[in-house]
Amino acid sequence: MPNFPYKINSKLPNVKTTIFTTVGSMAAKHDAINLSQGFPNFEPDKYLIDLVSKAMNEGHNQYAHMAGLPKLREVIAQKIETLHNRVYNPDNEITITVGASQAIFTAITAFIGKDDEVIVFKPAYDCYEPAIEVNGGVPVFVQLIGKGFKIDWDHFRTKITPRTKMVIINTPHNPSGTILSKEDMLELQKSLKDTDILVVSDEVYEHIVFDGNEHQSASRFDDLASRSFVCASFGKTFHVTGWKVGYCVAPAELMHEFRKTHQFNVFCIDHPVQHALAAYLQNPEHYLALNSFYQEKRDFFLNALQGSKFKIIPSQGTYFQLLGYEDITDEKDVDFAKRLIIDHKLASIPISVFNENALDIKVLRFCFAKTQETLEKATNILKNI
Repeated sequence: MPNFPYKINSKLPNVKTTIFTTVGSMAAKHDAINLSQGFPNFEPDKYLIDLVSKAMNEGHNQYAHMAGLPKLREVIAQKIETLHNRVYNPDNEITITVGASQAIFTAITAFIGKDDEVIVFKPAYDCYEPAIEVNGGVPVFVQLIGKGFKIDWDHFRTKITPRTKMVIINTPHNPSGTILSKEDMLELQKSLKDTDILVVSDEVYEHIVFDGNEHQSASRFDDLASRSFVCASFGKTFHVTGWKVGYCVAPAELMHEFRKTHQFNVFCIDHPVQHALAAYLQNPEHYLALNSFYQEKRDFFLNALQGSKFKIIPSQGTYFQLLGYEDITDEKDVDFAKRLIIDHKLASIPISVFNENALDIKVLRFCFAKTQETLEKATNILKNI
């Protein structure tokens, strides 16, 4: 091919290949056990799959309603009211989305413009910053503190300026596995009171919380709920990440603007899957049982690592576990992660790539949403390092 003749002015000039792509490629090349990317390696409930087939066979194969199947929006509203005592109108306050990533991108696109500032807590999932930047906004970072990943709320408040238009939070938190407490949410609410600052609350792991703790949704807090887009994922909840179906809830005035962008971006979501989810959600145990399901996997993973050289702070939520390795090597986390793949055939994610200024605190992230066999093989490797 000849040299490309046109000049490209990239809207995302600093975006490089993601760590997930890099690690995934290395894991495949070296035939490593892959505990890096956040998806299960076991099958979803066959009943849910059968419900999708049933919907297809019943003819639900054309465009769905732009905002999502009405009966699915209704059951989501019932779920949120039961769990968080917040009433959302299914008609104008709930929209079905192509996973939570599209919900987050759409909320940002609908409200963020040139030079608008968006506060992001670091380490942060890697879809936030590009969505801000591609819309001309400016990410403003607040680094979480230490290996407990706590928020210094006084420091947070110093980051608020007249240009601050939005704050993005994530609880349960990827990649740290921590959760925001009720006190944290009240601090956020107090910090934003008497401002017009919006909140995007990424709650994709809403049903994966451990040790008797409760998920503190932004929906639970009056002032936060009045300014928040709460984004969630059926893919994470029901082990079907490849289906890319989620939802977003927000007050009607905010959702009205959200849908303006949504309709010209994706318009509507997979129709038969929405019918299946509407039926599947009728039984709350399908999501309420998730806490104990994943806590059993977390506890197995951690118990199997007793006596290893890794330092462990048990995950509070999500299906990720951080392991500190400072007693093993002084290597940078990216270098150690690569060596784990090449020398030990085990893939993980280094955390520095998500931190402000690539802060390296010598921890790696492992996904325990895997079969028992996979976790046994992985922990045997880790115990021998």
